[in-house]
Amino acid sequence: MEPGAIGKPIGPLTKDYTWKDLALYALGVGAGFSDLEYCYEERLKVVPSFAAAAVFEFFASSALLAEVNLAGILHGEQETIFHAPIPVEGRLTTRGRICDIFDRGPGKGAIVVSRAETTHSNGQVLFENVFTLVARLDGGFGGPPPPPASFEFPERAPDAVEEACPGPDQPLLYRLSGDVFALHADPDFARACGFERPIMHGLCTQGFACRALVRHLVPGQPERVRRLKVRFTKALYPGEPIRTLIWKVAPGRAVFRTENARTRDAVLDRGVIEFA
Repeated sequence: MEPGAIGKPIGPLTKDYTWKDLALYALGVGAGFSDLEYCYEERLKVVPSFAAAAVFEFFASSALLAEVNLAGILHGEQETIFHAPIPVEGRLTTRGRICDIFDRGPGKGAIVVSRAETTHSNGQVLFENVFTLVARLDGGFGGPPPPPASFEFPERAPDAVEEACPGPDQPLLYRLSGDVFALHADPDFARACGFERPIMHGLCTQGFACRALVRHLVPGQPERVRRLKVRFTKALYPGEPIRTLIWKVAPGRAVFRTENARTRDAVLDRGVIEFA
């Protein structure tokens, strides 16, 4: 772990993309004929969570700059703030830095928080991402503890529920959008990291949830999403069914949780979405 990485600039990192990248991402998070607007170039719209997957190189750069043990990294939380609709093609330029590194103590790991701003080749700032990385093998270096956080769901039935089932090979398709970390493809590496087999990308599961959120809150208008935040709480194996529960809590704001539909364990928790 390298606490001195705080404040060091990352980028500029650039990525050219076309409608095919958007469609590939959408297929990777479960889209198909049921929401053709994400997959067909003649009427293309962008799944909002593409904004995090598109700049995954920044997340990887943060891990390398902080010198974490790669065998112990997991994606802890993800927040995206949207400033303008994402065009269907162009070049993305991302700049940012590591904001904080927290120490959970010996044997408990560390947390690396980084923030990035992404601009389109048309000159617009499109979105900001806040990546929270959990370094399970890097605790005990003497850094400050993470700040406390609280969150409550309404004590009532959700306003909407949507079920889905990522395919048994889902990570192999999703990884083509940029996150090629071996944990999601290599059985030997997954076992070395303590898992039975390769697990779902947290951001892939988030993409399934994002599609459900758009469908129930701003149907047909993903460009109305202004903020999306979620915590990744438990590993999900490909092929396990999922269920996303959504509570509307204020005009333009809802909270959500995605659970393993078989075990009822939360795999995405403390979710927040804000929309115009």
